Amino acid sequence: MADTTINKVSSASSPTGPDGQVYLASGKRVSMRMWKNEEPHDKAPVRREYETVGFVVSGRAELTLEGQTIKLETGDSWLVPAGSEHTYKIIETFTAIEATAPPAQVHGRDEG
Repeated sequence: MADTTINKVSSASSPTGPDGQVYLASGKRVSMRMWKNEEPHDKAPVRREYETVGFVVSGRAELTLEGQTIKLETGDSWLVPAGSEHTYKIIETFTAIEATAPPAQVHGRDEG
């Protein structure tokens, strides 16, 4: 029998991570999180074991991925392949939704 679990998560009561991310719905293979009203700043370069796709709800940022920089604006979406070095520069107060596969918060993958 297929998994018929329904999972609803209200962002108003969702847990938050150490970097301000809000954890949304999460399944066995994918999870969602929101970065809400991030003020302008630079983030340190990282490599993650999971793949990330994102969508800009509002604001502007730059994503540098393996030495290539793209501008992200409201309505844009992006992909960060698993294992690639990347960093974000938040230029204007930024809200985005990301999905990660496998789920980012499993076993501390979201930290550091």
